[in-house]
Amino acid sequence: MSRYTGPTWKLSRRLGISLSGTGKELAKRPYAPGQHGPTQRKKLSEYGVQLQEKQKLRHMYGVNERQFRRIFDDAGKMSGIVGENFLILLESRLDNLVYRLGLGRTRRAARQLVNHGHVTVNGKKVDIPSYRVKLGDVIGIREKSRNLDVVKDALEARNYLPDYLTFDDNALEGKFTRTPERSELPAEITESLIVEFYSR
Repeated sequence: MSRYTGPTWKLSRRLGISLSGTGKELAKRPYAPGQHGPTQRKKLSEYGVQLQEKQKLRHMYGVNERQFRRIFDDAGKMSGIVGENFLILLESRLDNLVYRLGLGRTRRAARQLVNHGHVTVNGKKVDIPSYRVKLGDVIGIREKSRNLDVVKDALEARNYLPDYLTFDDNALEGKFTRTPERSELPAEITESLIVEFYSR
């Protein structure tokens, strides 16, 4: 299944979360899209709740279904709690860490920066958004891409940097210093429902 390219605001309202991270989608109309959006909807089944939670997380990180399942399978092979491992692997994607460092305003913008070859890992160009960053890796912007307006605007708009990352504003480089804790990962996601969904 290919990546979703439809209207993100409508999808955000359907899932009940802000996929852009700005919260603008739900500020004006915090209900599902469509003619009957504001009215009471039919209660979801247990399967429906699990499916909705999976879709929330999948669209939040912008991952297609096949990649998403592969990452979940990798999380199951690791020691520890499967749900937390799954979130940590998603958080370790290059496009996500570019977004977390504030080099892109949204994950979509960060993915585009990576796709277009503006991002380096340990000094080498990497143009694969799903690249799994390892602890200690340094993420930066290529020398010739440092004057991009989109990068400057994103850095000016950044108001938070996670504790598991460090960033050098002069070199435009960030380092993945440690594994994120569950409290630092998306609070609106109940990962146990996703584990249940795939364990059916």
